[in-house]
Amino acid sequence: MPTGSTTTIKLDPQTKARLRRLAAARRRSAHWLMKEAVGQYLEREEQREQLRQDSLAAWREYEASGLHATGEEVDQWLGKLAEGENSPPPRAHR
Repeated sequence: MPTGSTTTIKLDPQTKARLRRLAAARRRSAHWLMKEAVGQYLEREEQREQLRQDSLAAWREYEASGLHATGEEVDQWLGKLAEGENSPPPRAHR
């Protein structure tokens, strides 16, 4: 079974007390809660970073090609989808 390495974190007394109270209430260890919190944070921030990278790539593509769909076209398309209509996305144009 692989073992992890130890990392130290300094917490102020109030945060440490909150962590202990929550750990007791959840019947988990403070260690488990901290691992869970770090895992959730990393997952969320990795998703945000991927969105940022995708947005930058889309912007570079737009700058190079000039192809786009207007907000109105996209809103109409999303409205159709919300009504249950299987509608293709708007075509990109200049």
